[in-house]
Amino acid sequence: MSRPIKRSLTLRGHRTSVSLEDDFWAAFREIAVAENIAINALAAQIDDTRGLEMGLASAIRLYVLRYFRKS
Repeated sequence: MSRPIKRSLTLRGHRTSVSLEDDFWAAFREIAVAENIAINALAAQIDDTRGLEMGLASAIRLYVLRYFRKS
C-alpha cells in the first residue's frame, strides 16, 4: 500500500485536505461514482456524521471499509 497523499476537498464552501493512501482514494471515488454523488458532497456527509473523536481521513477509510464489506 502506498503512503498517504494529501488531497484537497471542499466541504460546505471551505477548502480542507485529507491524507489518504491511493487505494482508499480510488475506492472513495468509486463509491461516489456508484452512488452518483460528487466526492465533495460525499465527504461532507461523512464529515457530518464522524464525531469529534475521529479525523476526516479516518472517517473516510472506515466508510470505504464498511461500504465494501456490506456489498
